[in-house]
Amino acid sequence: MNHYYSKDPETTHDFCTINYLIGKVSLTFNTDSCVFSKRKVDFGSNLLINSIPPLSSCKILDMGCGYGAIGISISKLNPSCSITMVDINSRAVELAKKNIDINQIVNASASQSDGFSDVKGSFDLIVSNPPIRIGKKIMYRIFEDSINFLAPGGTLYLVIQKKQGAKSAVAKLESIFQNCEVVNKSGGYWIIKSCRRV
Repeated sequence: MNHYYSKDPETTHDFCTINYLIGKVSLTFNTDSCVFSKRKVDFGSNLLINSIPPLSSCKILDMGCGYGAIGISISKLNPSCSITMVDINSRAVELAKKNIDINQIVNASASQSDGFSDVKGSFDLIVSNPPIRIGKKIMYRIFEDSINFLAPGGTLYLVIQKKQGAKSAVAKLESIFQNCEVVNKSGGYWIIKSCRRV
């Protein structure tokens, strides 16, 4: 069965176009079958985007970028930053690349990676709306790997639904980073933040 976290989906295409407004910025996203939240930018991603403070000259990683809603929005709002977007799903990555072009983004790129397997370098910020359905074992491995790709003082931001394990995710992140805080809550979604110590 194909999922939005499948490496190479074979599901019949079902293209869709989303118009998304973040602040005063209007963005357009092309989506397709077998990608996450193809009909609209989901509530959790929208909450995460709106919870990220203004940034300057940062290197940012969008882990599990899908068709690019989070990474492209952050890149548009923070033009001095450099955004790397990765996803295991080849279809999602191709859409992200097209959406970067459609929205005339010059400070972001997208590529395929199974978790951090093909990620290079370190980042000041990692953001993710993690694929809960892959299971805690794989998701927690991504949490564990993330600290190794953050620069000292770098920050990890996640969005997780309370009913899908936000409390246990906080405990796991606390064990990895020795810190974790919930910086925003709305509609049953938690925005969770951990920092790599200097």
